[in-house]
Amino acid sequence: MSIQLLVTSFLLCSLPLIFVFYIFTKTTKAKRSSPTSNNLPKPYPIIGHFFHILSNRNQRFDWTTSVLKNALSATYTFYPIQGLVQIWTANPSNVQHILKTHFHNYTKGIHFRTSLFDILGNGIFNVNGDSWKFQRQISSHEFNTKSLRKFVEIAVKTEISERLIPFLSAAAANKSVIDFQDILQRFAFDNICNIAFGYDPAYLLPSLPQAEFAQAFDDSIRISMDRFKEPFIWKVKRLLNIGSEKRLKVAVSQVHEFAKNIIRDKRQELQEKPSSESMDLLSRFLSSGQYDDNFVRDIIISFTLAGRDTTSAALTWFFWLLSKNPEVEREILSEISGKSDTPDFEDIKEMVFTHASLCESMRFYPPVPVDGKSAENDDVLPDGTVVKKGDGVIYSPYVMGRMESIWGKDWEEFKPERWLKKEEGGHGEKWSFVGRDPYTYPVFQAGPRICLGKEMAFLQMKGVVAGVLRRFKIVSAVEDGFQPQFVASLTAKMKGGFPYIACKVQLQKIFPSPNPCSKDLNLKDVQAQAQMLT
Repeated sequence: MSIQLLVTSFLLCSLPLIFVFYIFTKTTKAKRSSPTSNNLPKPYPIIGHFFHILSNRNQRFDWTTSVLKNALSATYTFYPIQGLVQIWTANPSNVQHILKTHFHNYTKGIHFRTSLFDILGNGIFNVNGDSWKFQRQISSHEFNTKSLRKFVEIAVKTEISERLIPFLSAAAANKSVIDFQDILQRFAFDNICNIAFGYDPAYLLPSLPQAEFAQAFDDSIRISMDRFKEPFIWKVKRLLNIGSEKRLKVAVSQVHEFAKNIIRDKRQELQEKPSSESMDLLSRFLSSGQYDDNFVRDIIISFTLAGRDTTSAALTWFFWLLSKNPEVEREILSEISGKSDTPDFEDIKEMVFTHASLCESMRFYPPVPVDGKSAENDDVLPDGTVVKKGDGVIYSPYVMGRMESIWGKDWEEFKPERWLKKEEGGHGEKWSFVGRDPYTYPVFQAGPRICLGKEMAFLQMKGVVAGVLRRFKIVSAVEDGFQPQFVASLTAKMKGGFPYIACKVQLQKIFPSPNPCSKDLNLKDVQAQAQMLT
């Protein structure tokens, strides 16, 4: 009997058990849905919302947004066919309850932990309780040191000036269409590897190399996230060592082998020179002598994941929105015109309008569009929704960024000014930033698990924005009216990449309209290149 036939037979034999289980879950849990209004998807007997979810799988977040907009208190309970109850909410009071007030009751559930364990192990993003608290304490100490901030600042400046700008200059000279999403991912990967490992993968080179570690890391994350789509099937495939699970095993082995070699070399390096000369995170953890290699490996892989995919995703969507909002671009250019070519930390702190624009961009396209927890015990959310032990409780920054109840009737407008207020200063009026409650804008999480790298992320993003925009006009290489598809995995990406063409300009010449690059570009040629790229 072939393996495929064996798997099929096994699944068919399991259907009666699934049927019985769903009868049970339907009769015991159906009454626990939060208060709802009309125009909401109704669960069917036995299969729950399976067909609703299946038919909207390619627009899951937009569909969920419409559901929560119609649900009273912006909370709704879904019943996937697997039997796991999923309570989705875009209610800030519920989010605060989950992330802060009752933090102890909402943890990384077994489903989340097992799905990501192969790649993240017992790293900080995949553990709870005392293990999480310990990693959080030591990480918080390191992230708050001035020396690390300075090290990050130097690493970002170096990658921008020595890799990103030269690459864009060459592309502009050749009038080449590039996938800016790929370029930003390469930039972020080089950057975070330098910060986390003190290792340069040289991923953003003119040849755009396929680095083995980067590819293995990509495969590990992608296949691990695919497990959430097939929570039963992947375990069967792993047991039989077939298909995607076989590929995952190879990819994770490559990542772990790479990390092991880096840790070994770093230990040797630290024996040969004072630890004060090595400022990367790996050196800091190893220098203490308190942690074994597996602990260090898991926590560093977690930070590599967080630092690489989130900033590149945020910047990709930011530049897309900027290409559609030239008035915002002009305001940012006005702000950076007085800054140096490679702004330092103090310059970046003063880039208030740029900061607001990035926040507004992440409101629409948060790098991590959804986050889920598992209830350890029965509970009741502030809006009255009943939660039972083991239920999944999910909040979505993507959905919350589109709620009129939070952002007002103009929520559809890309409007950085909603984050700003004008104040009188020594030289006339100037903008000052007005932050939002993290429970209405949980892009960086909130409560005890709030993102440690938030300041580092803004330093990197604002450095890229200033470095790129003062030298280039980034021209979208797709037809007018094209809307890229939002694809959510562990982080948000643009389906098919982001075709751009970089046009080199002088900063002072970019302000007028029309586009100063248009006379140098053949739109038909550009769009043809873009189509080939995607």
